[in-house]
Amino acid sequence: MLARALRLSLVLEIALYLALARFAFDASPATAALAALAGVLCLRAALLTLIYAYAWAYHSPASRLSPQQALVMVAGEYGALLLAFLLIFPFEHWWMGEDFLQPAADGAGPAGRRLPVLLVHGYGCSRAAWWWLRRRLVAAGWTVATINLEPVYTGIDDFVDPLARRVDAVLAETGADRVVLVGHSMGGLVARAYLQRHGESRVAGLVTLGTPHQGSRLAHIGYGENARQMRPGAPWLQTLASPAPVVDTVVIYSSHDNFVMPQSQLQLPGVPSQAIDGIGHLAMLFSPRVAQALLAALERLGARPLAAGSA
Repeated sequence: MLARALRLSLVLEIALYLALARFAFDASPATAALAALAGVLCLRAALLTLIYAYAWAYHSPASRLSPQQALVMVAGEYGALLLAFLLIFPFEHWWMGEDFLQPAADGAGPAGRRLPVLLVHGYGCSRAAWWWLRRRLVAAGWTVATINLEPVYTGIDDFVDPLARRVDAVLAETGADRVVLVGHSMGGLVARAYLQRHGESRVAGLVTLGTPHQGSRLAHIGYGENARQMRPGAPWLQTLASPAPVVDTVVIYSSHDNFVMPQSQLQLPGVPSQAIDGIGHLAMLFSPRVAQALLAALERLGARPLAAGSA
């Protein structure tokens, strides 16, 4: 559903730019095409500029970046934005294909073998958000599953039962008795809500990447019930905070996150966290440093013997 909506909106946007260039400015076809490309790129650059301005206004104290480091960070986030929303998300099927879940005998079940990993995407995204990181995890020997959370802008609680069904399906297909959940942004909140409703019996651990555990001021200008639930102090977040996760949890976040601010809201009280400097919220999905931290966390949470007698 999201892929179709993004393709349609992109076609309409390009058509608008072409029409303006051709009929309002009498541009040649080649010039109109260049103008349309410039319009697409400039609109997203302007949007990212506004987001960074918002992030700067409400930022938490963090290590200071040099001008060069800041430029690299912003350029990386801009590249991630373009790659995700212009290429990967609109054409999800081309990039992602189906999940390949190995049976237990090949790497998920008996003692000493790795548990399957279920990746949960964030707000306004789809399973295509995991294109790059999924490839890194599979290359490292992990069995990886994904899920699409739809409709996109409904309440976070509406995603919990679909996640529960996906957990059950992954366990049935792999023969494992537990999964490790990994959530990016809102996906970490969905995973926590799942644990609160369904318990930890089928989950060995949780890793969150850039999750607004205590909300984000940017959610005040977001669309949908799920955005309202991610505002700092929202009743939904207060309900989620009690009880705290009972499974082993690792929080990985950027101290320069541009979607979650103040960045201190990325931390989950009482849970170990790892801060990575100089990286944007979307760029986390394409970062070798984040991949390295995630793989280390998975080795601790998912590469360990299962309970005695488990299949």
